Amino acid sequence: MSTASAIAVAVSEPTLAQPTFRQVAEDHLGTTYRYLTHLVSNRDLADDLTSATFERALKDWHRFDPEKGTPEVWLIQIARRVALDHFRSEGRRRGREETYASREARVAEPPADPAGDARLREALAGLTRSERELIALRVVLELDSNEAAEVVGGSPSAVSSGLHRALGKLRREMGNRDEHA
Repeated sequence: MSTASAIAVAVSEPTLAQPTFRQVAEDHLGTTYRYLTHLVSNRDLADDLTSATFERALKDWHRFDPEKGTPEVWLIQIARRVALDHFRSEGRRRGREETYASREARVAEPPADPAGDARLREALAGLTRSERELIALRVVLELDSNEAAEVVGGSPSAVSSGLHRALGKLRREMGNRDEHA
């Protein structure tokens, strides 16, 4: 399908079973941005990844099947793949830089604070990427276990137990920060 015909289909009138791409994009832009902001902990990068997500979603709109899932979950799955592609690309880039860079330590600028709370940001930094992702999906976006499992490609019980462990670890991290404050 050409880009022009994909855009024409995406912005055409909705059917009862399938909304237009414009409608889905308007309804779920904020959700997708919030997910990516919590996943990457950097608002500028989340902006870029959100744009890439909607570009890919528009290109693949003809593949969306409302019988297989909600538009929100479909977009979050695309956002997750876009973020993972970014992380892989960044890992390769860093490897190349380390190979050719001087041995001096480089101090990175701290990421933007998506939560507005430095203590929480520090505690979240103590979690793994997958733990932060589960918290973003279940707590921030309020997806149920089935939807979150569909996004991460796991089972609902694995999502629930992973979230339980991640929240426990986050509570411990927050408690440790309170004791040291």
